Amino acid sequence: MSTYSSATELYAQSGVDTEAALARLDNIPISLHCWQGDDVGGFEKEGSELSGGGIQATGNYPGKARTSAELRADLDKALSLIPGSHRLNLHACYADLGGKKLDRNTYTAAHFQSWIDWCKERKLGMDFNPSYFSHPLADDGNTLSNKDEGIRKFWIEHGIACREIAAEAGRQIGSPVITNFWIPDGSKDLPVDRKGPRQRLEQSLDTIFSNSLDPALTRDAVECKLFGIGSESYVVGSHEFYLGYAVTRQKLLCLDAGHFHPTESLADKISSVLQFVPEILLHVSRGVRWDSDHVVLLDDPTRAIAEEIVRGGFIDRTHFGLDYFDAASTGSPRG
Repeated sequence: MSTYSSATELYAQSGVDTEAALARLDNIPISLHCWQGDDVGGFEKEGSELSGGGIQATGNYPGKARTSAELRADLDKALSLIPGSHRLNLHACYADLGGKKLDRNTYTAAHFQSWIDWCKERKLGMDFNPSYFSHPLADDGNTLSNKDEGIRKFWIEHGIACREIAAEAGRQIGSPVITNFWIPDGSKDLPVDRKGPRQRLEQSLDTIFSNSLDPALTRDAVECKLFGIGSESYVVGSHEFYLGYAVTRQKLLCLDAGHFHPTESLADKISSVLQFVPEILLHVSRGVRWDSDHVVLLDDPTRAIAEEIVRGGFIDRTHFGLDYFDAASTGSPRG
């Protein structure tokens, strides 16, 4: 008797139909993050990576993608090895600008049409993210909460543009795009004012979301963080801030497995959060001792997340995405 047959009989004794479970699993898409393919380099600048503050990733594997076409080829290879039908998670800094110099607040769906077409050809869903990092106006690590009104205006316009791009992608693909908002804003050391930045962030987000978009096309998510590189002492968009914001505005709350204290259980948060928000977005990664996102393992915390979602009946209210930064673990030397 095969191992699977033995397992099937054992599970059946507890009333579990393994074939039905696997069939359900086959219909749960995972959103593959494009930024794993080039270590969050992006393609806004021809022949060079992004520069500026707000994010740091590890790894520099030989042969990483240099163009959108190369990254899509790498994704094709990955998808060929992964069972099921999945999604692409795309950051705004991966725009196809055709060599033009455009700023992020002027992006339109046309600058992502090659990605949309690629998803349509492969019958993939798509998700989207504004890029609030690696830009001259993010060099001090503050964007939507910045004291400078002009800087805030620029990033508000970027957020508005990204929601419109996501809605058009959703219309073309025929599946709602989850548009996730994460910002790096915070302080490396203890700030004098914790209140002001959060007030400005709330106002900025309200302006971005002021135009109601069809949830059949796109849905908004907001992502919290305990601390980050350059914001070790104070993060404007903390868990408490975004939990309150998501509940009062009925947005999706994004829970990233690498954004909490090592002794916290993300699985335990799911049933509480879903009492008050319509859906959640999960970024499945692996925190290692510090604020970090490592390649996922089938470890106890990851298993606990999956068990909580299944046992709570939350599958239809949960969106699954990957979000880890370790480019050293992917790819092969490119000629």
